[in-house]
Amino acid sequence: MFILYAIVIGLLAGLIVGGRPAGIGAIQFRWGWLAVLGFGIQVILFSAPVTERIGSLGVPIYVGSTALVLAALVRNISVPGLWIVALGAFSNMAAIATNGGYMPAAPGALAALGVGQDTVYSNSVVLAHPALEPLTDIFAIPRGIPFANVFSVGDVLIGLGVAVAIVVAMKRAAGPDRVRS
Repeated sequence: MFILYAIVIGLLAGLIVGGRPAGIGAIQFRWGWLAVLGFGIQVILFSAPVTERIGSLGVPIYVGSTALVLAALVRNISVPGLWIVALGAFSNMAAIATNGGYMPAAPGALAALGVGQDTVYSNSVVLAHPALEPLTDIFAIPRGIPFANVFSVGDVLIGLGVAVAIVVAMKRAAGPDRVRS
């Protein structure tokens, strides 16, 4: 849900700089079907009935679906802002892959949400000493704020890249700046 904030910020910033929302539709995103497939797998994967049935297969499926999304992002690296999204996605994937297929969440970040360490998430885990700890979910949007959740540096990069992509696309749709005389 962190990305929803990035979309809103990108839209507002795009309007502030004189951009037009129609520019978002002009973004040429190749292999979009691959990203949709990867996200779709994750939506299904993290539903309780599926998670309970697949057990240990969840880890490779999660890592594989994340790789699909990352591949689509790399294919679109020339779209302004998407290289930042890809860097964030790679950061998250590195943290997940080096921690057994789960994104470690810092106990302090979970506490800010009012969630105990015993709470189980299908893609998160609390580890005493996670690998690549600075890339894990060490931050939190505190409870009481809509879409409160834990997030990582990778999530921040993804959000920043999404906002940049939106602003640039909106600005391009507005056309070149005109000098008034």
